[in-house]
Amino acid sequence: MCAARLPRQICAARRTFAVSARLSEANPINIKGETTPETKGEEDSLGLTENTERGLKQAPNRTEIWSRSQRPRAAAMQGPRFEQTDFDLQPAPKAAIELIHKQPVRWTHDRMVACDGGGGPAGHPRIYINTDKPEIATCGYCGLPFGLYVRMWRLTLDYRPMSTTESIWNLSLRRHTP
Repeated sequence: MCAARLPRQICAARRTFAVSARLSEANPINIKGETTPETKGEEDSLGLTENTERGLKQAPNRTEIWSRSQRPRAAAMQGPRFEQTDFDLQPAPKAAIELIHKQPVRWTHDRMVACDGGGGPAGHPRIYINTDKPEIATCGYCGLPFGLYVRMWRLTLDYRPMSTTESIWNLSLRRHTP
């Protein structure tokens, strides 16, 4: 419509541009994700150096952090929002990672199970977990363990001391001998 009536230069001047040329010349903004902290070594990623320097434990039953997105307790309450930094007065609940490992394995005959965390307002969205592999599958939300019970195999559960990088459930399969 514009090309039929007006010269090309006037049509180009009437168009609006969505992006300014000045924005593309500016330096890009580097955004660092809060869930991926920069670490110098394994001790920094576990929060051992900060907690041991101040004599703090991450929880009453844990000395180090158990997730990469978790900050050490010594570095947790900093800034203008936290004026009271006496850690004896702060709430210190026990870590739930120890409690979930005390849950028994839910053996099932089905190759797929549904977990909703107990249902209701205290639960989580329903997810379906495949149990057809020779290992114990855990729920991603609540951590409940599920395993497939096969009659031909004898399933044994070996208990190992828990570390931050591995689960305490180690499933080994042996041929059942009558």
